Formats: sequence, C-alpha cells, structure tokens
Amino acid sequence: MRVGVVTFPGSLDDRDAQRAVRLGGATAVPLWHGDHDLQGVDAIVLPGGFSYGDYLRPGAIAAIAPIMTEVVAAANAGMPVLGICNGFQILVEAHLLPGGLIRNAHQQFIRRDQKLVVENNNTAWTKLYAPNQEITIPLKNGDGGYIADSETLKRIEGEGLVAFRYTEVNPNGSLNDIAGLTNERGNVVGLMPHPEHAVEPGFGPNTPAAMRSGLDGLKMFESAVASFAHAL
Repeated sequence: MRVGVVTFPGSLDDRDAQRAVRLGGATAVPLWHGDHDLQGVDAIVLPGGFSYGDYLRPGAIAAIAPIMTEVVAAANAGMPVLGICNGFQILVEAHLLPGGLIRNAHQQFIRRDQKLVVENNNTAWTKLYAPNQEITIPLKNGDGGYIADSETLKRIEGEGLVAFRYTEVNPNGSLNDIAGLTNERGNVVGLMPHPEHAVEPGFGPNTPAAMRSGLDGLKMFESAVASFAHAL
C-alpha cells in the first residue's frame, strides 16, 4: 500500500507522518502542494503544521492549493484521507468535513498528552480500535476549538460522525468535546491530536508500563493498511 503525505509551505510534521506510515506497514510517498499528481497512491495524509503560515485562517489557503484539487476528487471517489491537526483544518476548509476550527477558548497554544475516546471505529482509519476505546495521543494546537451550527451538530451526532471525543479534559473548548470527525462514507477522517507522535517506543506518551511508551496512534495507520487489504 502506498500512502501519500502532502507537504505544504509551513508543514511541520510531514516527516513524522511519513515515518508513522512506514511503521504502520505501508510505503510513504511524499507529495508536493504545488503538483497535480497523486503518484498513484492508495491513501493520503494531510499532516500537521502551519500551512502558508496560517494566514487568513489555518488551512484556508492550503485548501485551495493545486494538489487539493486531486485530493478532494480522490476523497469523493472513496480514497482514505487522514487530516491531522492542520490537516483537519484543511479538510474542513475544503468542505470534506463539516464545521470549523477556531482559536482555543483559553487563547493559549496547548501541548499535552490528551485522552480520547474512539467514538466511531467503522472508518478506514479507526477499524482496528475497539468501540469506545480510550487512547492517549499528543495534542499541540492554538486553533483547535471545533465549532458548528446547531443543525450541523445535530446531524454529526445523529449520524455518528464523531470519530474521536475528548475525555476527562476538553483542552480547547470544542463543542460537544469533539476531537475528530469522519465523513458519512468513513474514508475521510480528521482530528486535532497527533497520532503520528504515538507510534514508536521511546517517543510516545507516558504509560503505566514505562515512560514514552505509548503507541495508541499506530493503529490509525495500521487501520488504513487493513482497510486496503480488505478491499483487494
């Protein structure tokens, strides 16, 4: 399986995402924001960072970058697409996921190991998690507050489109504690926390077993590989 990782000007975690893809069992393929070529990949990751310096709104300019024409078309055709942090913001700005993301309620950039509940494990990126599994994933953002109007929130909740929900602490004021979403088809997932930072022993969150041993993000990338294998 070949997974493309898009680099935009200001991307911060594209190399981390490429490594996570490889550890998850796939081949990482670097993609460039200014191209119109997905290089025959089977899935796409939009990584975290500050694309185009977060000018206008985080993700707004990246959402109209040349490569996004192909990403949107591929997503609409069913290709698995994962947006992490800034990538989630890009997915929202590109209207592949509903709602919006605004400045954290406390107006502070936050960095913490965040507990989440996997609300929907019936997606290309969550199928290897157990229903309602609690996981710990690093979080780092300044514009992570999820918002949507009441009708959109009602639809999201009613159709089971919440992929991940914050638990114990809501770190940024997101409505309904929403940490990540999926589309109706289950191929597009976006979340604010960073699963690519919890894929390798010695570099993840602390666990009761050992410091920096948390690997809860790895299943996200392994899920994409499993979904691809199942589709063959």
